[in-house]
Amino acid sequence: VQLQASGGGLMQAGGSLSLSCAASGRTFSVYTGGWFRQAPGKEREFVAAIFRGGGSTVYADSVKGRFTISRDNAKNTLYLQMNSLKAEDTAIYYCAAGRQIILTTIRLREQYNHWGQGTLVTVSS
Repeated sequence: VQLQASGGGLMQAGGSLSLSCAASGRTFSVYTGGWFRQAPGKEREFVAAIFRGGGSTVYADSVKGRFTISRDNAKNTLYLQMNSLKAEDTAIYYCAAGRQIILTTIRLREQYNHWGQGTLVTVSS
């Protein structure tokens, strides 16, 4: 499956941005979808994930209550709604997909074998 992330941009702290990730090449519904981010000089870190059916989601503590991950399998698209943005949310955001991912390993980037190209989110304070 090929992934294409979009929706990044510049936003003031406290604002909102919505990211999208369009999947093509294979039915996205068979994959667990995830969002990761990488800030300058830091390693890529887990942000959020959603299981195939969309009923179960997992979030990093740093974004819980502010970000919402969702998916529309009919449109082969993964979303990340980001509210109450903070300067520390500044990073390149990557969408990812993987199969047969279980709850205990869903935060590990090694579990995802398909990645989008990344979209830059900059939050000014």
